[in-house]
Amino acid sequence: MRRGALGALLCALALAAGCEVDRHSERLHSYQVRGVVEAVSPGDGQAVVQHEEIPGLMPAMSMNFDVPNPALLAKLAPGQQIEFTLELRDRSFRITAARVLSEPPAAGAAAAAGASGTHGAAGTSGLLGGVAELDSAPAFRLTDQQGRAVSLADWRGRAVLLDFIYTHCPGPCPILTARHVELQRALPPGLRARVHFASISLDPQRDTPEALRAYAEARGADLSDWSFLTGPAEEISAVLRAYGIGAGRRRGGEIEHLVATFLIDPQGRIARRFLGLEHSAKTLQTALRRAAS
Repeated sequence: MRRGALGALLCALALAAGCEVDRHSERLHSYQVRGVVEAVSPGDGQAVVQHEEIPGLMPAMSMNFDVPNPALLAKLAPGQQIEFTLELRDRSFRITAARVLSEPPAAGAAAAAGASGTHGAAGTSGLLGGVAELDSAPAFRLTDQQGRAVSLADWRGRAVLLDFIYTHCPGPCPILTARHVELQRALPPGLRARVHFASISLDPQRDTPEALRAYAEARGADLSDWSFLTGPAEEISAVLRAYGIGAGRRRGGEIEHLVATFLIDPQGRIARRFLGLEHSAKTLQTALRRAAS
């Protein structure tokens, strides 16, 4: 994706907040936000925060954010009320600073819950949990953007890059899809022939095959080896539970969810799990090459 187009995409997401892009570094102005820490995962460099509305960027919701500074992440614990600096930079949401406004009533119990990757937000149980690397990838059979029934088993023998999105997402989903479109276009022909992309909708009520096809085409996805999947709500819920993708619908209709990508090897095992948006297309390509070899 050209830098000008990328800057336009990011500005579209943050226009109402006064987005100003540095064309050379592609950095945006930061946001000062308040919220409550729900989970911390040092191994993934992630924290889940139930945050207030960020005008022009996203509604109030629970979301996992990249925290690239290990010392900062170590200071965070479930139940803390914090004020934090959020940067939308290089197509990732990063917490770069945080100030604790209040500690949880039972800091020890909350910290223990955080260490196990759990938290108490209604509707989002399972954030930062789910299947681990080398586990067998949970099977599914859903409907693609052409209305065809497809299953994970259909791609056995190829590496599968699986993510979870919804077409009305106001924040990370378009960025995640753009990252994977960039990756798809960059794959050399020999490797691409051994890879399949799949995106499962978090919003089956609205994401019909037609809506998913329009979303994919608008973002430049090549549908010859990329399946955008939907299905009955109960079947989607079962897949989300199996992969540990906590998701809950807020009053305004937006969905708070884990931002996660799973790399499934040709034998059907979880080779890598990527949380958030911090991973680059180059990192993904290297992981795909290893998994598909």
